[in-house]
Amino acid sequence: MKMRVADIVDDSAEVKVFTLRHPLRDELPVASPGSHVDVHLLDGKIRQYSLCGDPDEKSQYKIAVKREPGGRGGSRLMHEAYVRGSEIHVSAPRNNFPLEPTADRHILVAGGIGITPFISMAHHLSRQGAEFELHYASRQYPPPLMASLLDICGSRLNIYSSNSERPRRFDPKGALSNQPPGTHIYACGPQALMDAVSAATSEWPSQQVHFEAFQATLDENFKAEPFDIRIASTGSTIRVPADQSALCVLRDAGFLLPASCEMGVCGSCECGYRDGSVIHRDKVLKIDARQDRMMLCVSRARVSVTLDL
Repeated sequence: MKMRVADIVDDSAEVKVFTLRHPLRDELPVASPGSHVDVHLLDGKIRQYSLCGDPDEKSQYKIAVKREPGGRGGSRLMHEAYVRGSEIHVSAPRNNFPLEPTADRHILVAGGIGITPFISMAHHLSRQGAEFELHYASRQYPPPLMASLLDICGSRLNIYSSNSERPRRFDPKGALSNQPPGTHIYACGPQALMDAVSAATSEWPSQQVHFEAFQATLDENFKAEPFDIRIASTGSTIRVPADQSALCVLRDAGFLLPASCEMGVCGSCECGYRDGSVIHRDKVLKIDARQDRMMLCVSRARVSVTLDL
């Protein structure tokens, strides 16, 4: 969708909140709590940003962008190139981080700008009268978007910062222990936080712990090997060299496949497979989904895999 930047608010020195509206449509595609959109930038880059507004607000989307000096340039471009009235191309929302509708209790754990998907979740849970709490760790104080979170969450918001008047450190093991059955955990933030939450919930049922990442996992020891792709619909075989992804090879072969991040974090290039030993390297698919689904941009196979194409 070709949208316009309706407003920009400096939430802090590093974070800008962009309000996006469509020039012709009064209502936008529905965005469930936890959704994100792909933003197509002026230089051709595509970046994913969680929607951080009220999901019941159908006329606009809000995204919060933290300027990352050591990043890949997308946040710098958002901060420097876009002003009120700028045109910006935005995808329809996708949700790889949904709330579990059957949960009796929700615990939301955020680190830094990883707070963004939880704002729409908190709006929804508060409106539904659901039982939830939000733990928010940030180096800076006040942390990004704190004012709006206080309005939504009230006493259910727990802030942890080493730079506040009363420094507090988030302890996942203490905060997440002794939870009643039916509790679901959701975490988004730096890898250190995600690892700590994963360790603290190692004995939980996997379906009750949910993570969202916007950075690929670095694996310096991984060595890619060539493999074959068999196309289920035609029986043809395509070779994937060690230095190319399945996505790139399939596109070169004429398959029109969607993709966005090409890092295994957005879920755009998900594809079904019928047989083969897949090496899953994405940060999106749940364990049960990996039995017959894979992300073509980063995942590979040992020897061969048959794809539903």
